[in-house]
Amino acid sequence: MPAWLIWLILAAGLGVAELFTLTFVLGLMATAALVAALLGAIGLPAAVQIIGFAAATVAGLVFVRPLINRQLARGVDTRSGADALVGRSAVVLQPVDGEQGRVKLAGEEWSARCIDEDLLIPAGARVDVVEIDGATAVVYPREALPGGSDPEGTDGNNQSGRY
Repeated sequence: MPAWLIWLILAAGLGVAELFTLTFVLGLMATAALVAALLGAIGLPAAVQIIGFAAATVAGLVFVRPLINRQLARGVDTRSGADALVGRSAVVLQPVDGEQGRVKLAGEEWSARCIDEDLLIPAGARVDVVEIDGATAVVYPREALPGGSDPEGTDGNNQSGRY
């Protein structure tokens, strides 16, 4: 039996074992066995195949496995794109009402509208992004508006914990 075929059988066995353990160690070793099988298929001696297997295993464990673990540690609820902007703070550049306005959000200028159609948020106020609707940030004032207008209508007695 040629050496490359033995490496392929080992790679298949390690790959199947990885399916049961999900540690990524056996999967990296299976990949290393494929490297050794390739070395055997081109006619290199067994010593070179073993060195290739060992080098590919170490390289996978040192370089690839930490990347995989880091991605797994991030979790599945990691938001990206526009979804990552929800909950962030922004500064009003042009007054925002229920239909239009402009805010500076994450270093970019966004069109915005207030979630409460009856409010007018003046320029310079800080707002929280409630949602992203297409290319428009839907916002809500972070603090009581100047001039005594309280967005909650509670006159400073906010019981909701919103801000």
